[in-house]
Amino acid sequence: MKKLITSMLFSIVSFVAVFGQDGKFPVINAGAVSVSGMVPAKLQNIDGLLKLAIDSNWTNAAVGLVIRNGRIAYYKSFGYDDIELKKPMQKDAIFRIASQTKAITSVAVMMLFEEGKFLLDDPISKYIPSFKNPTVLDKFNEKDTSYTTVPAKREITIRDLLTHTSGIAYPQIGGGSISTIYHKNGIISGLGLEMKLLSDIITRLGSLPLLHQPGEKFTYGLNVDVLGYLVEVVSGMSLDDFLHRRIFAQLGMKDTYFYVPREKQHRLVNVYLFDEDGKLEKAPGYFTAHGEKMMDYPKAKGTYFSGGAGLSSTILDYAIFLQMLLNDGTYNGKRLLSRNTVRMMTMNQIGNLSVGSGPYKFGLGFQVVPENASGILPVRTGTFSWGGFFATTYWVDPVEKIVGLLYKQLPEDAHEYELADKFKVMVYSAIKD
Repeated sequence: MKKLITSMLFSIVSFVAVFGQDGKFPVINAGAVSVSGMVPAKLQNIDGLLKLAIDSNWTNAAVGLVIRNGRIAYYKSFGYDDIELKKPMQKDAIFRIASQTKAITSVAVMMLFEEGKFLLDDPISKYIPSFKNPTVLDKFNEKDTSYTTVPAKREITIRDLLTHTSGIAYPQIGGGSISTIYHKNGIISGLGLEMKLLSDIITRLGSLPLLHQPGEKFTYGLNVDVLGYLVEVVSGMSLDDFLHRRIFAQLGMKDTYFYVPREKQHRLVNVYLFDEDGKLEKAPGYFTAHGEKMMDYPKAKGTYFSGGAGLSSTILDYAIFLQMLLNDGTYNGKRLLSRNTVRMMTMNQIGNLSVGSGPYKFGLGFQVVPENASGILPVRTGTFSWGGFFATTYWVDPVEKIVGLLYKQLPEDAHEYELADKFKVMVYSAIKD
């Protein structure tokens, strides 16, 4: 009888540890690995994939994490954070997650939306006046960088910004005349601006022409940096304070920062690049292929909080954030969003438009897999995902209850998508239920 009671108590404790205080939504146990409906031997095939990538000089190191039904099924690191010093990559290393910042800022926006601070189809100029009466680039003179514009047919809305359909571009992506205009006005990607203020940069951006009419195309750009400033305007807090108080502290994300504290900077991973001979080498202090970016920007005591690219984090911290979304907006007894808000964020919000030339759609902060694209890889319809400039990537499959992440620190990685796709295939091949 005593043994039976002990067994029952153990089961109850285990249930609470996995599913949290409310007994419904999973909470990640970082210290345990459970196959949770997956075949261990097939999961181990991922080891070979990542080791081969390192042996083939595709990358210097990688960390992979797979969560199924709220339980860690795979969590390993491979390779060297410092090749010369033979310093192994650690699972709890802090990575520059760049554009993975966008999802977190988008959640912040939707939290304020739920509080009635604005509606998604409000014009952004209602909150940031410099965006009033937007114009669209018409003609550009390459000789003297002068240009003409035409009036936009309508104002940019908050929804346009969340879906990257506003006409705001990125200074370094795609190049061309709009990049020249941005550069001339001191607008860059959001990195390397440590001692600037978000308010100054975004106010200046609002006075510049759009690449196209709002709502006309999907154009990946500084949209979420604008939304970061919206969070500041509406909440009365800096974006840094808002994210830490309202998201990171609530979820227990203890290693996510715009600027990494000194006592944790030794965990910030090195960035690697390929030299002219195709050999991996540690990145210099500045990287200029897409404009100047200081590789050590997370170590600065900065005042600029880029809502589209500025955060650094661990793979586990970000997995917790994603598990919250998979849990319909709640984690460990803390609700950040309602389930219907999460539904809105992870459904097609761009209609007949597509992300690039592919079949994928976009929600409010995430790329979304529509039915006609669910046969490309084993991921199910409704899977949402994105990644970052330094070769970090993630996806969440609400049907299979999978959170998957693969982290490297390698800009312009020619094998980034191939390795990420093979990683996904191996994860799905391990499902047994």
